[in-house]
Amino acid sequence: MPRGRPKQPLTITDDVKNQLESMANSRSLPYSLVRRAQIILMSDDGMTNSAIASKIGVSGFTVGHWRKRFIKQGLMGLYDEPKPGGPRSISDDQVAALIRQTLESKPPNATHWTCRSIAKETNLSKSTVHRIWSTFGIKPHRQKHFTLSTDPYFVEKVRDIVGLYLNPPDNAMVLCVDEKSQIQALDRTQPVLPMGLGYLEGVTHQYIRSGTVTLFAALDLATGEVLAKCKKRHRHQEFLQFLNHIDANVPKDLDIHIVVDNYATHKHQKVRNWLAKRPRYHIHYTPTYSSWLNQVEIWFNIITQKAIRRGSFRSVKQLTSKINQFVKNYNSDSNPFTWTATADSILQKINRLLKALHGTQH
Repeated sequence: MPRGRPKQPLTITDDVKNQLESMANSRSLPYSLVRRAQIILMSDDGMTNSAIASKIGVSGFTVGHWRKRFIKQGLMGLYDEPKPGGPRSISDDQVAALIRQTLESKPPNATHWTCRSIAKETNLSKSTVHRIWSTFGIKPHRQKHFTLSTDPYFVEKVRDIVGLYLNPPDNAMVLCVDEKSQIQALDRTQPVLPMGLGYLEGVTHQYIRSGTVTLFAALDLATGEVLAKCKKRHRHQEFLQFLNHIDANVPKDLDIHIVVDNYATHKHQKVRNWLAKRPRYHIHYTPTYSSWLNQVEIWFNIITQKAIRRGSFRSVKQLTSKINQFVKNYNSDSNPFTWTATADSILQKINRLLKALHGTQH
C-alpha cells in the first residue's frame, strides 16, 4: 500500500510544454534552469521524485521543491527568486515591453536590435537591456542556420541511417563516405607572428593561391579510423577510384554498408554499375540537404580545424602531404564517434521546427 502524501498533480498546457521542452534542450540558458525544466517534464511523464532525482543527480527534496514552485507560479517559478538588494528601477511591464519589442520588431535602419539601439528606443540603460537579454537568453546578434529537407522519403532515410548507427548489422562494416572538395593550398604573403603572452598569433589576410585538392574519406563507424585519398578533381571517375581503394582495404568476408549524400557523382550510372557487380556493397543515401546525418562530416570539421584552416601551404603537394600525415596520426589513436540521437528524437525536432516556421507565416 503506498505510503506518504500523494503528489499534487501537474497541469501543463501544450504551449507551456513546448516552452519547457525548448528550455530543457537549450544550450544557452543556465544549466540550473535547463535542469529544472527537465524535472518538470519528467514529472509530467509520471516519473517519481526519487526516480527523477536519481536520473538527474539531485536530491528528492530538490525535485519536490521545484515541482511545488512550478505548481504555484508556473514557468516563472523555475527562475531564481530575486536576491536581497535595492528596489527594482524598472517594472515587469517595462521588461515585458522590451522583450516583446526585441522579438517582434526590427529597427528601421538595421537588420536587428543592439543593446545601444534598443536602449535609446526604450529609454533604458544599455546595462539594463543587456541584463534582461542575458536573463532570458535573447541574442539578436546571433543566427542559427538551417535548411529543411525536401526529400519525399526523408523519414524512411533517417530511420535507415540512424538504424545503421545505433544497431549496426552483424558481419558487416559501415562506412561513412564523402569528399571535401576544393581545399585550397594557400600561402600567406607575410610571416605569421607567433603567439605570445597577452597577444594572439598574427596572420596576414593576404595570400597566394597555389591550386586545390579534393579529399575523399571513408570513416569506419566501428573503429573511427579513416581511409583517405587526395585527388585533383571530384568527378565520378575519382569517386570510382576511391571505391576501388576502399575495396582493396576492407575485409573480403564482410558486407559493406556505405552512407553517402545525394551528390550527382555518387549516383552516376558507372557508379551504379560498379555497385551492381559487387552485391556485398549496400548504398544508403542521406536525405536531400541532410548531409549532417553523415558522420564523416564530423571528421571533416576536425581536419579542417586542426590541419587545414590555419595552415600555410606553398603547393598542393605540401597540402596533400599535411593531410596524409594528419590522417596517419589520427588513425593511430582513433575512436568512434558516439551517436546518441534516435530517429524519433530527430523527427520530433524537425516537427517542432516546422511548427515554429508555420507560426511565423501570416
